[in-house]
Amino acid sequence: MRPLPPQAPLPLREGAEALFCLLATEAVSAGFPSPADDYVEARIDLNLELIPRPLSTFFMRVSGDAMRGDGIVDGDLLVIDRSVDPRPGMVVVAVHAGAFLLRRLARRGAALWLVASDGTSPPLVLTGDEGGGAEGRDGGGAELWGVVIHAVHHLAGAPSRRH
Repeated sequence: MRPLPPQAPLPLREGAEALFCLLATEAVSAGFPSPADDYVEARIDLNLELIPRPLSTFFMRVSGDAMRGDGIVDGDLLVIDRSVDPRPGMVVVAVHAGAFLLRRLARRGAALWLVASDGTSPPLVLTGDEGGGAEGRDGGGAELWGVVIHAVHHLAGAPSRRH
């Protein structure tokens, strides 16, 4: 996958405004509780936070649970940047047998593989220069399409705008 050149942020549509949400200045502790004294709300623009390169960024919904072991489940929203150079350990989107495929890029020996985290989906070995194609048990090829930079999912009981 050839990285795209860096791009300037896209201007907002005429009449559109930046999406600002409130941000607590204190981080939430995932270990021992932290006192919540005097947290001050600031503003955060999710476009700037989640989309560093708008011209090479795409959104996709996940279909299936092959990446459940990585915390990515059916219905999650992915933020994919096609300008990021894929490296082992990254979650990537590939095109395989005419469809998009979500997997983790892994190195096993000298080969690069597309590996699911569900323990049941077979891995695909990438072949060719720069991992441009892959051969799996079915003999079909795969091409790396982009790198997942964020995965957004709803927790139990959280409201969803999906219908």
